[in-house]
Amino acid sequence: MNQNLKSYIPQAALDQVDQLLLDDCLEVVVKKARKTRHGDYRKLKNGHHQITVNSNLNTSRFLVTLLHEIAHYEAYKTYGSKIKPHGKEWKMTFQRLALPFLRPEIFPNQVLPYLAHYFKNPKASSDSDVQLSRVLRELDPPNEKTYIFEVEEGAKFKTHNGKLFRKGKKRRTRYEATELQSGRLYSFSPNAEIELIKDRNE
Repeated sequence: MNQNLKSYIPQAALDQVDQLLLDDCLEVVVKKARKTRHGDYRKLKNGHHQITVNSNLNTSRFLVTLLHEIAHYEAYKTYGSKIKPHGKEWKMTFQRLALPFLRPEIFPNQVLPYLAHYFKNPKASSDSDVQLSRVLRELDPPNEKTYIFEVEEGAKFKTHNGKLFRKGKKRRTRYEATELQSGRLYSFSPNAEIELIKDRNE
């Protein structure tokens, strides 16, 4: 295993992860933080395979993301390239890889029940599971981030791409918001990071 990678993974999981990364055709690269993804997997032109994971993730989220991407690689090896990216083959592979890691030596006790629930039917992103995403976020160092579920209906906010919105109502699991420039209606995950815009007269 890449020595640099060890600092991002829970100590108790190192040997297990090392066994999953023995393949010389598979490379793991730690990347700077990306807004749109925690990690990704792709087959390179030279026939090798590359996984990337963001460097700003806490060790629990980093491990979940790494296993997610390793599952893509293993599913590709087992079932070929014509399967759906997050179809049943990937789900089964992800479940099989993750199960041995669901131990209190590796993940904090408060996270384990949410992980167990998530792995019953894993989604394309762990952020799709709002409760799991929140409990993983609680492991992050204190920060100044604001999330859309925390602000009041009618509040104005800015997203990472600079667009301005006004928060609307909650519809089932997501929040509506109107883009101020175009008037278009968008929906946001409750855990979407935003920058709250305060009116000057407040």
